[in-house]
Amino acid sequence: MKKEIILFIGGAYMRMKGIDFKELLKQKGCKLTTQRRAVLDILNEHSGEHLSTEEIYEYVRKTCPEIGLATVYRTVQLFEEIKIVDKLNFDDGCSRYELISNEEDHHHHHLICENCGKVIEVEEDLLDGLEEQIEKNYIFKITNHKVKFYGICSRCMKPSE
Repeated sequence: MKKEIILFIGGAYMRMKGIDFKELLKQKGCKLTTQRRAVLDILNEHSGEHLSTEEIYEYVRKTCPEIGLATVYRTVQLFEEIKIVDKLNFDDGCSRYELISNEEDHHHHHLICENCGKVIEVEEDLLDGLEEQIEKNYIFKITNHKVKFYGICSRCMKPSE
């Protein structure tokens, strides 16, 4: 199931994945500057790629050459604080980021190849039953979860030719 992505560049507002980012920034006392818009554009264009701050910077520089790496770092940090992006750690020493989807959506899971480092998104939430059992047994309301599975991807399992 595809998530809603509506992007109005230069328009009155910007919506991606069902979230009005301009309004969200305004509620937090921030503006949707040209630099912040450029970072959002890159995160949207590369959704599912789990970009590092440096990768975001390299992409943004192509359309916004005056932007500095420190600005991208501050922007990503702000987006994380106000819950526009999710910070991901795949145990490779590098923080990666992706846009957060609608609040009613569960966090998806990741398969991480121990050989090549490839990250595969698992969109299906197969843990609903487990969550219900945990909530019942422990009288605990689960609001979200993050799961990483480690193994070997199909490409790495193929014998080398």
